[in-house]
Amino acid sequence: MVEFPKGSGGFIQPEKVLAQLGIEEGMKVADSGCGHGYFTVPVAKTIGPEGKVYAVDVLAEALEVVRSRAQMENLLNIQTLRGNLEISGGSKTPGDSVDLVLIHNVLFQSQKKSDIIKEARRALKDGGRLELIDWLPEKKAIGPQEGWRISAEEAKNLVQEQGFSFERSFDAGEYHFGLIFTKQ
Repeated sequence: MVEFPKGSGGFIQPEKVLAQLGIEEGMKVADSGCGHGYFTVPVAKTIGPEGKVYAVDVLAEALEVVRSRAQMENLLNIQTLRGNLEISGGSKTPGDSVDLVLIHNVLFQSQKKSDIIKEARRALKDGGRLELIDWLPEKKAIGPQEGWRISAEEAKNLVQEQGFSFERSFDAGEYHFGLIFTKQ
């Protein structure tokens, strides 16, 4: 049984989210916009040494934190990549090869949302899944005050326009929506 880190003040709880995603040993997962590895580390533990996590972020400092955490926990299946999710090939993940792309609290920060989804699609193999979590627009008293929040329905339409089929919603907590899609 994998021990997950505790939640971030109740905003998103990785243990609760990851339990709903069907992550299995040996999978290849891209954590797009990984930040300090809040999801990267528990995913790496879940997929085991035969799996691989591509931890992608635009900030070198965030990736250094992920590398340090991976080293402290002796996780050799994490590869950090400094990348830009808003351009084709910008994540630096191999194309058509990833089983699952995680995008958490990234879309609200960008006006190029469709480009972020296109880059996730490029990385995913056929039948691969995209898991998307972002801030609910109606919960503005909590979380970032700046940005471009969209509703779950708007996100669903955006992702489907990029050739994904909607699989299901899932519980991402009180302040976020969670959606899963499959690459067709």
